[in-house]
Amino acid sequence: MSATFATSDPHGHLAELTAALQEAGLLDEESHWCGGSSTLWVLGDLLDRGPDGLGVIALVRRLVDEAAAAGGSVHPLLGNHEVIALGTRLFGRTEVVHRGVVRTFESIWARNGGRDSDQDGIDAELFAWLAGLPAVGLDGDHLLMHSDTLAYLEWGDTVDDVNRAVREILAGDDPVAWFDVLVGLGRRHEYAGASGPAAARTLLDTLGGRRIVHGHSIIGDYFDEPFDSYSEPRLYADGLALDIDGGIYEGGPCLVARLSG
Repeated sequence: MSATFATSDPHGHLAELTAALQEAGLLDEESHWCGGSSTLWVLGDLLDRGPDGLGVIALVRRLVDEAAAAGGSVHPLLGNHEVIALGTRLFGRTEVVHRGVVRTFESIWARNGGRDSDQDGIDAELFAWLAGLPAVGLDGDHLLMHSDTLAYLEWGDTVDDVNRAVREILAGDDPVAWFDVLVGLGRRHEYAGASGPAAARTLLDTLGGRRIVHGHSIIGDYFDEPFDSYSEPRLYADGLALDIDGGIYEGGPCLVARLSG
């Protein structure tokens, strides 16, 4: 077996993520990698909202090693909830003037499903691992990212430049720059509507690939459908974008999209 898969936004729902990866043939009954030389992309938002963000992170980190040992690969990407959680850990209740608005990371974290159980487990080593996650990935024809936004182009015009710029910001302690990343990754729906295909094409023409694969925006919200009414990712924007966020914390499915193979 050798194929490319992607999943996104598990939000601390370890049991559902495990079951979905098992159904896709990537994990065995003991939750170990059995995908051989396949590739799995995990498009961010590992924690918050659900009961076991630390468990999800531990699973993904273990699968990175197990897949590599089997000739495959697992690639986690940075989501906006990683930035919220880390910003809360670093800045807490510190008031920051950002674009004329007084903000705190902790208040945003609390409003967006932040979990004390996740925060309590973010030590220095885990902080560094999460802060070092790439923001964008390119795999053949697929450009993979967390958020359906053009904000990535504010950090560079190649995948490497974007990832380098975001890593440098999250390696520092400038709260305004951190908020720039958080606000950028919080944007959504920029490939939707009449102008959506042109926006998606701009991103693809700049960063590479022929189709964007993203999470962040729940399919049910995006297309105004009940969360329990769909079981597949949704292709849109003239086929240029694939939304794979089933909305697990709203009762939707944990989707694993097979992209190739």
